[in-house]
Amino acid sequence: MSFVRSSVEDIRLVSRGWRWGRRPQVPRSAEEWVPAARSTVFRTDWSRRRPAMAAREVAQKVGLEPLFRSQVRTRVEALDVLDRIDGPVIFVANHVSHLDTPLVLLSLPDEWRRRTAVAAAADYFFDTWWRAVGSVLLFNTFPIDRRGGSLAATPGEVLADGWSLVIYPEGTRSNDGWMGKFRMGAAFLAKEHGVPVVPVAHRGTFAAMPRGQGWPSPGRRQLTIRFGEPLVCGADESVREFAPRIKDAVAALLDEDRTTWWEARRRVASGSTPDPSGPSVAQWRRVWEQSESPAPDAPARKLRAWRR
Repeated sequence: MSFVRSSVEDIRLVSRGWRWGRRPQVPRSAEEWVPAARSTVFRTDWSRRRPAMAAREVAQKVGLEPLFRSQVRTRVEALDVLDRIDGPVIFVANHVSHLDTPLVLLSLPDEWRRRTAVAAAADYFFDTWWRAVGSVLLFNTFPIDRRGGSLAATPGEVLADGWSLVIYPEGTRSNDGWMGKFRMGAAFLAKEHGVPVVPVAHRGTFAAMPRGQGWPSPGRRQLTIRFGEPLVCGADESVREFAPRIKDAVAALLDEDRTTWWEARRRVASGSTPDPSGPSVAQWRRVWEQSESPAPDAPARKLRAWRR
């Protein structure tokens, strides 16, 4: 028995030191010279064809969804907004965990989920062939190059083919669970292609599986996800004007999920929606605040006092 236990520990030690991808192990600040980043080109059009769609349906419904439900509990709100619109649309959500994508996709009705693609960082999900194939096949991802460069497919081409998109405007997962700065890519795409933006806000994924954690925490943590009314960029509205509207809509949904619809709408009307970037306090307090899962039965009725 001791031999088996020792062997298992040896395997774990080797796995921790094994280089699984091509990302550098030395911090950039410690490197004497950093070569220019090369663009990652990975074709994903095959994932939006019938054979791959059929394989993904089986993988999601038979493999991913039962596993996901066994690890977390979910509560989906305001999904009826999708009944009043036709695709394609751009789902814009906050981003704090690797659980965000399965939560968004598995919360959608089947007819929407089957026609939705996810924008993913090329330098993370497409740095090795096995990670690229896995994410493309399971989540229908396509690469977004955060460093700039050419790609095999662009979000505009995916939208033009009739696919809805899931985009995280923050560009990366939050380190402390609070919402970061929104980039303007989603607003630009909505303006350029004339598609509506559906704001999405979720809570609990950071508490269940924060950045740096490889598996959800035990105990089936509660997750909540809420869909907002579609936003359409006005004919005379610029991208710079539309982008803050999207962020404000996500912030209002987060406020609504913590309190009630009526209280959140009153704060929207008075311009007092809590800042989704969180309080200006010590980092450990910011992380601690987001480490609590949402109430399992209903949204909380009282909002915590946030220091600004």
